[in-house]
Amino acid sequence: MTLTDIAEIKNQIILYGKKLGEKNMSPATSGNISVRCGDNVLITGSGTCLSDLSPEEIVLIDKDANLIEGAIKPSSEKKLHTAIYAIRPDINAIIHCHAPYTSAFAVCRLPLSKPIISENVFYFGEIPVAPYALTGTEKLVENTVKFFAKHTAVLLANHGIILGAKDIKNAYYLMETAETYAQIYLNSMLLGGAKELNKKEIEEIYALRNAAGK
Repeated sequence: MTLTDIAEIKNQIILYGKKLGEKNMSPATSGNISVRCGDNVLITGSGTCLSDLSPEEIVLIDKDANLIEGAIKPSSEKKLHTAIYAIRPDINAIIHCHAPYTSAFAVCRLPLSKPIISENVFYFGEIPVAPYALTGTEKLVENTVKFFAKHTAVLLANHGIILGAKDIKNAYYLMETAETYAQIYLNSMLLGGAKELNKKEIEEIYALRNAAGK
C-alpha cells in the first residue's frame, strides 16, 4: 500500500463523509468511517465531523486498533471496526452514523425486519438490533460483532447504525438505502401499517439476490 493509495483512500473517506453530512446522517461530530488498507485500517479520528474532514483527521491503525500513523486519537469505536474486519474478509469499508430514522428504530430497540420493500429484502434481509452497551467499550464490540456473522448492517440500541460493504462507495449507498427504508417504515406506521410481501415474493427476491452474487 503506497502513500498515493493511502491519500486516495483518505480522499474517498472525505468525499463520502461529506455526502453523509449533506443527507443529515452524521450530525456534528457523531459517527465514524473506516476503510481496510492492506493489513491495516484507515479510520476517522475521535471527535471529528464526518461532513468536514481533513486528511489529517484520518489516521492509520493496525488490526488490533493500535495507532500506527496520525497526530490525533482514532475513533473510540476503532475496536468495533477492527473486530468486524477480522470476521468478514468481504467487508472493506464500514460506516457508523446517527442517521435520524434508523437511529429512531435503534433507540426504540426495534429491528428493521418487516419485508415491505424489495430493496431492503435484497440488500439486508433484516437489520437486527444489538443490545445496548456504552460507546467505545469492549462490551459494545461483544454485543455487536456477532451479528455480522449473518448481517451487513446492525442497529446499536440507543445509539445508531453500523454497516459494512465491499468498498466505501457501496457502504454509503447501503446507508442511504437503510435510512430511506427506516423513513418509509415509520411513515407506513402513521398510515396504519404497510402490507408485507408474502413468502413467495420474498423467495423470488432472495433468488434474484443469489443470482446476482449478493
